[in-house]
Order: sequence, then structure tokens, then C-alpha cells
Amino acid sequence: MLRVFPDLPSLTRSAADLFLERLGYTAETSPFRVALSGGETPEGFYRLLASDPFLHSIPWKKVQLFWGDERCVPSDDPRSNERMARRALIDHVPIPPTQVYPIRCEGSAREAARRYGRLLQSLFGLEGPSFDWVLLGLGEDGHTASLFPGSHTLLETTELALATEGGDPDLPRVTLTLPAINRSACVVFLVSGDAKAAALHAVLEGERDSTRWPAQHIRPQAGDLFWLVDEAAASRLDDLSSLTSQAAARGNS
Repeated sequence: MLRVFPDLPSLTRSAADLFLERLGYTAETSPFRVALSGGETPEGFYRLLASDPFLHSIPWKKVQLFWGDERCVPSDDPRSNERMARRALIDHVPIPPTQVYPIRCEGSAREAARRYGRLLQSLFGLEGPSFDWVLLGLGEDGHTASLFPGSHTLLETTELALATEGGDPDLPRVTLTLPAINRSACVVFLVSGDAKAAALHAVLEGERDSTRWPAQHIRPQAGDLFWLVDEAAASRLDDLSSLTSQAAARGNS
């Protein structure tokens, strides 16, 4: 489903409302398992969750936090997705520390990916994760998480996490794979700004070329897919009413 908002504040407020709505779908005793994203737009979303009314509306003791990808830098490095999420969200909410599962890159990225994959299997079972909420961004080159154009990660069918390189800055990274993301109950893209307009147009309206535009690979098998975008990011889309139905169909196919 595609939803277009006038500006970034209204986009992030809608994302927070949707988060609370989806959390309400889970049973009272079931954990709500969330995969976090890096980036400026998610940071605003995290800060909103850590403020009223969301801070006191969310049952934090049932939330479990994971990461969709991470740069292999120390956890206190400004480029770390974990650091950003802690400063914007985790340090300000009453979530038990034992329910926070960052990707830590001690040793090589390949070793870190193996560890994270094993962790996910130990918590979710051998078939791998079924996250309740996966938050994703969209890069100007069409990447999402750390799934970059032309990367070997786009061909993976069994592993849950892989080592890769790329992005700006070009660093070793660990990313969830497409099988891990596409088994999720709800996947939400947050896309803001005119710098993302060309990529959003290519992903949603362009010819299908999922090697060139990795975000086209995101198609939850039995879950929902939401594209929450602001008017600047949507400025190059040709037919918003048609795309709204197409996005909903992709999410349910």
C-alpha cells in the first residue's frame, strides 16, 4: 500500500500510528519482534516513539529489537545504526536490555553474519524469522537495508544474514537477507525528500529489474507491504491512485 504525506512530520506520525496499530494485532503474551533501520527518516520515527503519547502507549516489555543491517564499526561510532537507535529510542524507553539484539561486528563481517543468523534461528526456530515489523529505507541507488545493486546478497535463498560491502561510506556490513525480510508480517518503507524521487519512481513504476533496483525484491510472502512517502519523494510518480493499488497487490502476492 502506498501512502503519500505532505511532509516528513506527518509521514513519521503516520508510521508511529501504524506501529502501534500493528503491535495491537499481536497476542498479549506474544513478543512484538521489530527489525530496525538506519537513516535520518527512521531516526525521526524513533524519537517520536520515545515521546508521548507513544512512549506510554507501547508495552515495551513485549517488544524485541533487531537490526536489518549494520556497518562493521564500533558500536559507539557515529556511523553505527545501533548507536543511532540507542540515542534516539532505546535509551529513552523502558525496554529490557535482554530484548535488544544488535549486530556486533567483532572479528570479520562474515563471522558477525554467521553469529546473527544463528541468533535468529535460536530465537525464531530453524525456518528463520517472521518479524512482526521490518522498517526499511530506500537509497538513491535503489538499495534497501544493505542489499546493494548487483550484490551477491540478492541471490541468497537460505541464509538469514550475510556479509557485504557498499554504500556511502563503503564499509564491510552485515545485512538481513531477502528470505529473512520477506517472511515478515509487515514491512514498512519510509521514504522522504526529493533526492529519493528518482529511485522511488524506478522501483514502483519502472521496468522490473531487481538486480538494478534491489528494493523491488521486497515482497512479503504472506504479510503486508507499506510505502509511506512524502510529497517530495513522490514528485516523479505518474499515477498515484494506480500505484496505491499496485503496491497493495505486491504486498499481498
